[in-house]
Amino acid sequence: DIVTTTTHKTLRGPRGGLVLAKKEYANTLNKACPLMMGGPLPHVIAAKAIALKEAMTISFRKYAHKVVENARTLAEVFQRNGLRLLTGGTDNHMLIIDLTSLGVPGRIAEDMLTSVGIAVNRNTIPSDASGQWKTSGIRLGTPALTTLGMGSAEMEEVANIIVKVLRNITVRSN
Repeated sequence: DIVTTTTHKTLRGPRGGLVLAKKEYANTLNKACPLMMGGPLPHVIAAKAIALKEAMTISFRKYAHKVVENARTLAEVFQRNGLRLLTGGTDNHMLIIDLTSLGVPGRIAEDMLTSVGIAVNRNTIPSDASGQWKTSGIRLGTPALTTLGMGSAEMEEVANIIVKVLRNITVRSN
């Protein structure tokens, strides 16, 4: 009935979001959104319109397929190296690595990967005993790398670097 999405990640538009809803929710949303959001910025609205128009093109469709192909390549390399993926693979632009077997908290993995130039987000997993701050997983996606023109060969390299970093983290107990 209601869908929210960002406009700056997979869609490749300006930083922001969209709320899509059935007409029956229009009045409620129209009352809530002005109170919770800043004023309309015409240049941002125009940029979102351009991003949405581009999303209707054949080239965007090819890009979207490449994003998924790249995510699947990452998944294959991670699984080949013994890392557990939360869903056993991926059918979209992102994946979550369960770090439980490595004994590495998501927060530390996020920090270490950031230190070598790889952006990931710590992410909770089902029944996560580590909580939201430490977490037992990390989430990563392929839209940005795909936009830069990277393909399967580069994804293999990136995945191997991630595996190497994760396997070489030493967690000290306090």
